Amino acid sequence: MSDWDECLGAELHQLHRRGLLRSLRPVSDAAYPALTREGKRLINFSSNNYLGLAGHPRIIEAEEASAKRGAGSAASRLIIGHDEETGRLEREIAEWKGTESALLFSNGYMANLGVLSALLTPGDAVFSDQLNHASIIDGIRLSGAKKYIYRHNDPDHLEMLLKQADREGVKRKLIVTDTVFSMDGDLAPLKELAELKRRYGAALMVDEAHGGGVYGPEGEGVTHMLEVHDRVDLQMGTFSKAFGVYGAYVAGNRKWIRYLLNTSRSLIYTTGLPPAVIGGIRAALSLVREGSQLRQQLFQKSSRFREKLREAGFSIPSHSSPILPLVIGGAPETLRLSEALAEQGIHALAIRPPTVPPGTARIRFSFMANHDPADLDRCADTVIRLGESMGLVEQVG
Repeated sequence: MSDWDECLGAELHQLHRRGLLRSLRPVSDAAYPALTREGKRLINFSSNNYLGLAGHPRIIEAEEASAKRGAGSAASRLIIGHDEETGRLEREIAEWKGTESALLFSNGYMANLGVLSALLTPGDAVFSDQLNHASIIDGIRLSGAKKYIYRHNDPDHLEMLLKQADREGVKRKLIVTDTVFSMDGDLAPLKELAELKRRYGAALMVDEAHGGGVYGPEGEGVTHMLEVHDRVDLQMGTFSKAFGVYGAYVAGNRKWIRYLLNTSRSLIYTTGLPPAVIGGIRAALSLVREGSQLRQQLFQKSSRFREKLREAGFSIPSHSSPILPLVIGGAPETLRLSEALAEQGIHALAIRPPTVPPGTARIRFSFMANHDPADLDRCADTVIRLGESMGLVEQVG
């Protein structure tokens, strides 16, 4: 056995012992409210398909029609160019977001990595929420900029750090935050952040991955719901969650987008999105913009589930997003609850470190507009019964 084999084997053993070992498991029908795993039907609470669009026939038909233009885009857009539908989609995104321009990326991780590493230099300062997504963290690391991590959703702490950066003579400052935090479901205080941006001459970038499609009059995101979109310099969003497709975008004024087109390595050195994906996104964007009823159904179903657990004695966050974290604490206990739920026909995975901080392992329930209300009621009753039998109500309530 080589040194590599021995070391990797020992590390895998430690992950297993701590309840942190992960593996891949095949499923079918993952785009729908109930999936199948190993021949068993499970109600799906592990999807980010908030509006239930991933299986929508209009999107599938658009993808099939667009695939006739080619199975792939063959090269980077800066090498080979792009078809007219790609340019049309970027104009539609900009119009929807109320910005001058927009730029497509292959996915949200590559968008954040590419934007932050292109914009920031070692002489700049970046101010990042403590619970921002890993793609933001990695983009900051790659940039080499001086990072200031402010306490989660704490504008007062952010202001203190902005003042510190001013005393240190930093000229360029960028504040970056998720709008909806994917593991907690709470919203960033964007009005306060926009005011701090103005007061301290900073720029503001937001990640609408979990806000796009869900919030705003036409699903534009939290920035539009709070009417601060005109005070945000860059808005990143994805098409892999509420839109039910794949890919990502960055929207902003024309100068910023043109700069990213010329400097973002994750765009420059990546093959463009295939025609089928472009067609699917365009169809999904139309459905999202007209999807006010879907958004209403999503929040009604999420609220009903939350209220049932709250009445049973669980400690449930006060916000009403379609993400519900049930914090257990230890990884082994959380795994046991997830496995017990699966036995009862519920697919709700254990979220463990390093995805969440140590001691905060949780079951993350995410809701879909097309979840069956009867299934939701049955699942809530099952969670309550298992929580009581495992002594979890006393732990989390």
